[in-house]
Amino acid sequence: VLRTLSTSDDVEDRETEKGRLEEAYEKCDRDLDELIVQHYTELTTAIRTYQSITERITNSRNKIKQVKENLLSCKMLLHCKRDELRKLWIEGIEHKHVLNLLDEIENIKQVPQKLEQCMASKHYLNATDMLVSAVDSLEGPLLQVEGLSDLRLELHSKKMNMHLVLIDELHRHLYIKSTNRVGQRNKEKGRISSLVKDASSVPLMDVTNLSTPRKFLETSQFSTPGSASMRETSLLEIKEDTELDPEENSTVFMGILIKGLAKLKKIPETVKAIQDRLEQELKQIVKRSTTQVADNGYQRGENLSQENQPR
Repeated sequence: VLRTLSTSDDVEDRETEKGRLEEAYEKCDRDLDELIVQHYTELTTAIRTYQSITERITNSRNKIKQVKENLLSCKMLLHCKRDELRKLWIEGIEHKHVLNLLDEIENIKQVPQKLEQCMASKHYLNATDMLVSAVDSLEGPLLQVEGLSDLRLELHSKKMNMHLVLIDELHRHLYIKSTNRVGQRNKEKGRISSLVKDASSVPLMDVTNLSTPRKFLETSQFSTPGSASMRETSLLEIKEDTELDPEENSTVFMGILIKGLAKLKKIPETVKAIQDRLEQELKQIVKRSTTQVADNGYQRGENLSQENQPR
């Protein structure tokens, strides 16, 4: 515009050009006003939307700034409390360990009473497990507890003598219990024979079907090389049922006794005791059997003489 006005030849041309420019400017203003009138609603909505977006962005920036300040504050607080938290955590672990030790001490104090009950009911495997576990605890984690010294000595003494009781029970079942079953069966056969009044028909003593200790191992004793593992498995699988009579099954009871001796680590002493008492026990079996046979024979002779059959 300035170049056009400056290059004009005279004032009239400049006035003409100026008038034309002013007219164009006024036309532009009118067009703009018309467009504003036509699009007033859209323009108002756009301005409000822009204003709302601007406010949200500003609020978000303020919130982010506040969150950053809070995070920095938390970081400082956590940094200050870290040592205290670690100390509290360690104290919590210590208290938990102390509570466990107190519970263990309370349980161990009841061991002598429970041990007497198990020994009285002849549940030797439970008694052995309880005794070994208690002694291990007393000589391990609870070794420094001075108040348990008397209980420690008592249970240690019982553990040292426990295998003697198990060995006596094992011998009783090996030599006395098994032979008693033979004698009882022979008496029953003698009673049956006296009922038929025929002494010559009394059968010989049949011991082939008795479950003697040897027959417990007989099926796998002279078989394949895997028989040893099979015997070990059968012994490991033996469990004690506290609800049943422990001596009902003599073979299982002897397996329980051997398992208890193994837990006490007294198997060598057991083998030595069995070897030392073997001859004496066998002689006692012969003596008892001889007495029993003689008593049965005398009673049978008395019955026959009463029936006038002197033969």
